[in-house]
Amino acid sequence: MSTKEILKEFMLTPAPSGYESEMACKLKAHLEPLCEEVHLDRLGNVIAKVPGTNPALPRAMIFGHMDQLGFIVRRVESDGFIQVDRLGGIPEKVLPGLQLLLRSEDGKWHLGVFGNKAHHATPAEEKYKVDLVTSLFVDIGAKSADEVHALGIYPGCPVIYRPAFEELCGNRVTGTAVDNRGACACLVEIARLFQEAPPACDVYLVGTVWEEFNLRGAMMAARTVKPDLALSLDVTLAADTRDLSSKFEDVMGQGPCVGLYSFHGRGTLNGTLPHEPLFRLAKRTAKETNSPLQRFAALGILTDASYIQLEGEGVACLDMGFPARYTHTPVEVCDVGDIDALAALCAGMMRRIDENFPVGRF
Repeated sequence: MSTKEILKEFMLTPAPSGYESEMACKLKAHLEPLCEEVHLDRLGNVIAKVPGTNPALPRAMIFGHMDQLGFIVRRVESDGFIQVDRLGGIPEKVLPGLQLLLRSEDGKWHLGVFGNKAHHATPAEEKYKVDLVTSLFVDIGAKSADEVHALGIYPGCPVIYRPAFEELCGNRVTGTAVDNRGACACLVEIARLFQEAPPACDVYLVGTVWEEFNLRGAMMAARTVKPDLALSLDVTLAADTRDLSSKFEDVMGQGPCVGLYSFHGRGTLNGTLPHEPLFRLAKRTAKETNSPLQRFAALGILTDASYIQLEGEGVACLDMGFPARYTHTPVEVCDVGDIDALAALCAGMMRRIDENFPVGRF
């Protein structure tokens, strides 16, 4: 299968934070023919080992999160309408009029919609107002709470944007959960590239849980793998739209990005500064393979690397990714070529690890 075909399969697979089992099983199935051993840990992280040519070298972990943001049912009204709250960073201004999937307690998915007040009955002062998610109602067509409960939908059930995938011009696609199924597809491509030419060090390819919820699922995978160094694969905010062109420099279709700064001080005080030897390795690999390498730095963003770096005696971490537009909406956009290029760069870096590679920061 091509990367685009794998990405489509993954984007159409529902997997909100805490309920990643369907996605975990699919990623595991793709990795099993390509890796020496693949297993799920207790939290549901997918951990696949690719043995290197020299097991005495530092151990590496390349990972991307499998989960997607969504909602949680908070209350079922007596008339059958459903109140929800956020599960992850939901942009509330895109919500009215969206199609949704609600997961009942038996694991089945049910179609619903965020209703919007009829346009003809909306007063002028409301037409330009953004409604909070807590003021919206999900309509599944039920006439009563009993009908909703009969489907197995109760408070605590997860809800997601209805999965979607469509091809745009060229090699670009749009739909749900590009963040971060693009990284999951990248892991599969990295495994395939390692079959052609193995890494120098032992590499663990990991699909992580809970990133959109609390960023802590990857910590538990790291406690199993015990890596010396790690690459975190995630989206970066593409700067080739008019609203972001003055903020960042990364552009879709011009290759992978290296993340050189992330920080989030609201609610959690954490972030990632690059491990300079890994950054130098990324630049060297890009130069030697005649590959592009973009740079990205931003406030208000965290990745799993923020917590991985604090595990054990400390893990050398570098954020890497691919540009994506309209993140956290149902119409995220990426260029599949960037995902393939990211996989080639990561594989090339792992083939260049040697006994002189420093895992310390200095």
